[in-house]
Amino acid sequence: MKHPFRTAALSAAVIATLGLSSAAVAGGRPDLVLAGLKAGKAHQAGELLVKFRDGSTAAQQTAIRQGLGAVKLETVRGGNAKKGEIALLRLPTGKDMAATVRALSANPAVDYAEPNWTYQHNATSNDTYYTNGSLWGMYGDASSPANQYGSQAAEAWGAGHTSCGNVIVGVIDEGIFYNHEDLAANIWTNPYDPVDGVDNDGNGKIDDVRGWDFDGGSNNINSGGANDDHGTHVSGTIAGIGGNGKGVAGVCWSGVKLISAKFLGRRGGSTANAIAAVDYITDLKTRHGLNIVATNNSWGGGGFSQGLQDAIGRANTANILFIAAAGNDAYDNDVTASYPSNYPNANIIAVASITNTGALSSFSQWGRTTVDIGAPGSGIYSSVPVSSKGKVVSGYASYNGTSMATPHVTGAAALYASSHPGATAADIKAAILGAAVPTTSLANKVVTGGRLNVSGF
Repeated sequence: MKHPFRTAALSAAVIATLGLSSAAVAGGRPDLVLAGLKAGKAHQAGELLVKFRDGSTAAQQTAIRQGLGAVKLETVRGGNAKKGEIALLRLPTGKDMAATVRALSANPAVDYAEPNWTYQHNATSNDTYYTNGSLWGMYGDASSPANQYGSQAAEAWGAGHTSCGNVIVGVIDEGIFYNHEDLAANIWTNPYDPVDGVDNDGNGKIDDVRGWDFDGGSNNINSGGANDDHGTHVSGTIAGIGGNGKGVAGVCWSGVKLISAKFLGRRGGSTANAIAAVDYITDLKTRHGLNIVATNNSWGGGGFSQGLQDAIGRANTANILFIAAAGNDAYDNDVTASYPSNYPNANIIAVASITNTGALSSFSQWGRTTVDIGAPGSGIYSSVPVSSKGKVVSGYASYNGTSMATPHVTGAAALYASSHPGATAADIKAAILGAAVPTTSLANKVVTGGRLNVSGF
């Protein structure tokens, strides 16, 4: 039987059930959620994320779902007798999303309700490595080849800093072609859950040997095959193997390990899966004490999500930086918020893109108070999977985007952490922003007014 949703009736019923006054109001930021809906931000049709208030009972949560006529699709973050869960619900066809969010946001048994936003990676491809002049984003003032607007990674390499041993980075994105010739040695292997068909570490993921595919619900982090090009490309900028006479070199040549938390598929990714991916990386660090220093987040496009902001906050508590692309729609993020880079969490570094002449890339978003730093993002060569004779093989391509700028900064975080054991997320962020080189095109455009410089890392 379907239960028509009536705002006043539902609120009154729940208030009576809980014995609470109508003055009790849920948390979250429904104004920002509704603004995203009004702006037409893409979301999964009919899907709603609901965070139930701590202390609410299973019966109360069931009553709310029945009042909505909704079906529970999954538990995104588990609850218990004291902690309310985050549930992904499917609303009946035709149910007004904005009206539902308004009603639930005033419901005393609900912390927040929001659409299951859809995200896309922030890259566009064009075409054409280090010796032939292509890998300008890694160059320094005095390297050969040279480019003053590069990340100065070559300066760090020249000083002997090519290894990021014992440092781990999470790539929250599409999957990674883990057999790529320039990446295979730098892909993480989970020592706590070997491939044996058993969830040995009890995190709910069977044989998550290299990470997890949240889009497909499996341990295959390259389920997209040649379509996992974006996740493989950003991985090469962070951790492409250097000194092997082939392809590209990442900011961290060796030692660093990449964990894949794939949540972007061919149709993008959802808030529910983004939350699960962020929490997966955080759980690996807190459960096993892994030295995970940052996640790379080269994606955006959804509206405000309290659930995602809270997940980023949990990562901050675990001392994990959340490095995010500013976006590719050439507008001021101070004026129009772009998520996830605009969340106010202290562990976020928001990254704009610059060209090889030091200009702000034509596509890059900016923000004097909301975007932190610029980094190379135009014409960036890196690793990609390509399809050849029915097989996926190693390839290389040049892409543009704040997606490409972001992994330069993530690589910088890993490089700094490797030479400063015990550095907190706040320490690493301060070092990266403090080393920024003043750049004319970024003056009054980003917090630092400058571009990435890892020469002293």
